[in-house]
Amino acid sequence: MPQIYFLCTGNSCRSQMAEGFAKQMLGKQWRVASAGLQIDGLNPLAVKVMAERGVDISAQYSKLIDPQYLRSSDLVVTLCGDARDRCPAVPATVRRLHWPLPDPAAATGTDDEVLQVFRTVRDDIARRVSELTQQAGCDQEFKRG
Repeated sequence: MPQIYFLCTGNSCRSQMAEGFAKQMLGKQWRVASAGLQIDGLNPLAVKVMAERGVDISAQYSKLIDPQYLRSSDLVVTLCGDARDRCPAVPATVRRLHWPLPDPAAATGTDDEVLQVFRTVRDDIARRVSELTQQAGCDQEFKRG
């Protein structure tokens, strides 16, 4: 069974949202997980904006990178520069992608303005995961390519 790993610094927002969308879009045919370089806890605003799109990530939690899962993944997606730059080495057979997304947890302004940043990042992640699922469905090079 192919597997995908979404990595970010604290595994609190972006990678958690990507995991939620990927589980929904890829279904049971894929193993999907997310992790971070550190554990920052699941951000409640990430849970809130995902629920707006019908994806429940409330049972997910922050995890540290599992070297075994990392090495056995078909695809590793980093969602911030810190994770890209500090991600442990992976075998050449593991495909890597980098999505340079802003950290919604760093947003400032009114509650509505901060929530809008979370929604914008969420929608960008949804689009990117959807593109991945289209590749996975019709492009065998996605797997170990």
